[in-house]
Amino acid sequence: MLLPQPPRYDYSAIVDRPTYDWPGGARMAFYLALNVEQFAWGRGTGHAPHNWNNGADPRIFAWRDYGLRVGFWNILDILDELRLPCCHLVNSAVCDNFPTVVERINARGEEVVSHGRTNAERPGDYFEADERRLIQEVTTTIERRHGQRPFGWMGPWISESPVTTDLLKEEGYRYIMHWPCDDQPVFLKTRAGPLLNVPYPIELNDAPAILNRGHSAEEFGRMMTDQFDMMLALSAKRPLVCAISLHTFVFGSPFRLAQLRQALEHIAKFRDDPRVWFATPGAIADHVLALPPGTVPGSEP
Repeated sequence: MLLPQPPRYDYSAIVDRPTYDWPGGARMAFYLALNVEQFAWGRGTGHAPHNWNNGADPRIFAWRDYGLRVGFWNILDILDELRLPCCHLVNSAVCDNFPTVVERINARGEEVVSHGRTNAERPGDYFEADERRLIQEVTTTIERRHGQRPFGWMGPWISESPVTTDLLKEEGYRYIMHWPCDDQPVFLKTRAGPLLNVPYPIELNDAPAILNRGHSAEEFGRMMTDQFDMMLALSAKRPLVCAISLHTFVFGSPFRLAQLRQALEHIAKFRDDPRVWFATPGAIADHVLALPPGTVPGSEP
């Protein structure tokens, strides 16, 4: 029986691929992604802990807004204390409207990944010309506010139109984070040539885990450490990417911070372990893009 297959990549079993190392001979690349998002009052889409059908509910908006007012600062304080890096998945609306948030990110000197304009919209719903203009606007805004041109894209809600990946390649992006099909980077087919997909976590992501699937903070903390430890063991056989995604309005709440700190303290113990490379999606992409053709699925000459 022949079933429709994804248009962007071909099947590749991880056990059949060439092996390679991360910088310094590391076996597992680890990165922490912090989603820094703005939502619209009374309209548009967005996360919600309750009352999903009423976007104008002040409790829902205020709960999201807590992330930029309080949660963002709480999480970065813990990362500073533990000397752990992260990358920042930033809505360009945040760049225009929250200068103190921009200043804190810039002071850390870390990678900023394009996260669309706002999580109150889904770019994949746009017509092609409008989606291209949106990508251009986001890119220009982030470059202007953060002083670095973003080369990675994680769209709001991982929203993907039939041409999103094509447009990103054509607009100069080097990687996307939409396709959770693998624990290694793979190349996606586009009409302008291959575009790298860097693994991004769907399950090790606090928003769907806690808000949609009902996991507790304690359970998610255990998921973080179990994922890290098990992937480190598996990486003895092949290079892997281990990633964890946090949202400022979810794990930025004090009662969850204790579980976050405990999990990150465990991960921080591996800072000097030669098997682990504390990286960013952009650094992972740069390393993979420099590998010989045929090493990574989709890069065959």
